[in-house]
Amino acid sequence: MSNTLTSTTLSAAALALALGSALTLSTAPAVGAEMEKCFGVALKGKNDCAAGPGTTCAGTSKVDYQGGAWKNVPKGSCEKTASPTSPTGHGQLAAFAEKKS
Repeated sequence: MSNTLTSTTLSAAALALALGSALTLSTAPAVGAEMEKCFGVALKGKNDCAAGPGTTCAGTSKVDYQGGAWKNVPKGSCEKTASPTSPTGHGQLAAFAEKKS
């Protein structure tokens, strides 16, 4: 009886993990044609790549809203996303020099 209960419990736990993973994957936006690179909107250490001088790639931006660091965002939303360092106040489709406060 103990083996049956343990086996059933493990099967239920495995199913719950599989369902949780499937739900998580299905709600995340897919990178591709529906996404675009948006510069100046990533928070420190949360960029997808191209973090500018002194950094290497993903997760290496040193400050919030770095003009040379980009984040993948849904297509069409970049230039509507706030960026306090951008000359326009919004994300940009190309790297930019941050404005000074």
